[in-house]
Amino acid sequence: MNPIEIIHTYYPVDNELRRILLSHSHSVADKALQIAACHPELPLDQTFLYEAAMLHDIGIFFTDAPSIYCFGKQPYICHGYLGADLLREAGYPRHALVCERHTGAGLSLKQIIEQKLPVPQRDMLPVSWEEQVVCFADKFYSKTKLNKEKSIEKARKSLERYGDDGLRRFDHWCELFL
Repeated sequence: MNPIEIIHTYYPVDNELRRILLSHSHSVADKALQIAACHPELPLDQTFLYEAAMLHDIGIFFTDAPSIYCFGKQPYICHGYLGADLLREAGYPRHALVCERHTGAGLSLKQIIEQKLPVPQRDMLPVSWEEQVVCFADKFYSKTKLNKEKSIEKARKSLERYGDDGLRRFDHWCELFL
């Protein structure tokens, strides 16, 4: 599978949105592969890790986020499960799980219900090693400051709105992956 071809299927026009998505996805993929290289003891499928990191944000075009040239109708928090739906339809269920489970530090069913989040009511927590690595790597890059890696403190701060469980997962990943 070629993740760039899949991106071009949904982002056929060479415009600012596609440029942002590709730049951000490359940064996340590079970070994920760097983590894999530093942790040969982890059973990481590096080919899948690269593909999944490149595709984790495929659903952003559905969302309303004008600052990154997304002019869809859905709240931004929906991009993960919407991208997962695209990848499932395309025959990539494993990649779809990475999309669905990377928002925040993952979203628990309890969190979704308590915060009344506009996403399907099911656990969306990273399970596989690859899901966890992509979710973690994604926290270090925004789509508004491309190619600029956030510090651990800034990455952690960006998770505060998701609650203590997400912060605990992130802190655990810092211990595992850094």
